[in-house]
Amino acid sequence: MISRRNRSTAFTLVELLVVIAIIGILVGLLLPAVQAAREAARRMSCSNNFKNIGLAIHNYHSAYKELPMQGAGTDSPGSSNPGIGDQGATVNWWRNYNHSNAWRLSALVGLTPFIEQQGLWSQISNPNNDNNGTPFASGLNWPPMGPVPTQARYRPWSTEIPTFRCPSDPGVGLPALGRTNYGACLGDSYFRGMHGGSQLDGTTGKRKEVAGWARQARAAERGMFMLHNRSKFRDVLDGLSNTVAMGEFATDLGDRDSRTIGDHEPTQAHNLIRDNASWVHDQNYTDPERPQFWLQTIPVWGVTNGRGFRWASHRMGMSGMHTISPPNSLISAQRNPGGTSIMPPSSRHQGGVHILMGDGAVVFMTDSVEAGDQHSGMVWLNGQNSQAPGSKSPFGLWGALGTRASSETIEEQLNQ
Repeated sequence: MISRRNRSTAFTLVELLVVIAIIGILVGLLLPAVQAAREAARRMSCSNNFKNIGLAIHNYHSAYKELPMQGAGTDSPGSSNPGIGDQGATVNWWRNYNHSNAWRLSALVGLTPFIEQQGLWSQISNPNNDNNGTPFASGLNWPPMGPVPTQARYRPWSTEIPTFRCPSDPGVGLPALGRTNYGACLGDSYFRGMHGGSQLDGTTGKRKEVAGWARQARAAERGMFMLHNRSKFRDVLDGLSNTVAMGEFATDLGDRDSRTIGDHEPTQAHNLIRDNASWVHDQNYTDPERPQFWLQTIPVWGVTNGRGFRWASHRMGMSGMHTISPPNSLISAQRNPGGTSIMPPSSRHQGGVHILMGDGAVVFMTDSVEAGDQHSGMVWLNGQNSQAPGSKSPFGLWGALGTRASSETIEEQLNQ
């Protein structure tokens, strides 16, 4: 007779299968929660990045008594200087971008020493002999504040800065240089947004005001940041807590996402988009089965011009955003990311984007924010009725948040 004490205590096959099934069910239930928890952590990290940028803006203003300029930089030294690298002597300043940045730097460049990037700032603000890892020949250097931000051989412009990157955005590497997910708010109108009222003189290489452009810019540049123009906190008459300073946007992944690369409109679309913010949307250029993506027949910007591809560039598609179309709307563009375009914020977060207010608060703005009549036109110098200079924003609460001095009352509690 077998002793009860020696009887086998192993699992039966049925019991083992039941245990495996239970574990599988638990894993299936837990995985979505784990993924949600990871995205919540990434979203919190993104918010913290923006808080650090907001603190940097305030520290910059405390130090220099003004905001960092969107479209800052240096003049060209003229045509008599020798070239750098593979460029010889040139005739016009615009052929010699290696000698200056041609006033094409974003506001993010000036913030680098205030986000604990002093080493990078030192490379930018001083003559630099590093030609993408190989020293220049004797006597040649990149100039202080660097060349134009399209120059890939200038290492600072290719540097990825963690504070400027949202951890939920998977974009990395070529054909971009150093990417950014955050950019300056340029308000609720784009007219003359690519010029800012001035241009570089082709003879002297110096930036000068153009009378007609300057009048257009003064009427339409209603945001906290103005291209090539200095601004201060005192200019924000609506109050820092009621005015958007910066917004988040997703970078391009090469997948024809209408939020991260613009369609290539003809020149005449400039005025059509100005007078109807939904003009591009009304053309049915996006795939009806996948409305987030452009139709394959629609031409888009070149592969190196994706949204957020150059953190150091002042171009609207690289480091700017508007409060015209709601968050995660398609880009309404003309030709390229430096052309006159509507640049909504966007993100890889579900349901909205992070917005940095002038007082440093970070708000998660939903895609459903009240944005007025999207078939309205934007304010500009010769606009009539709701488009006349000084008008309240045609784009509802969203537009009002983007204007610094339109005297509109914000009744909603944004950061609950």
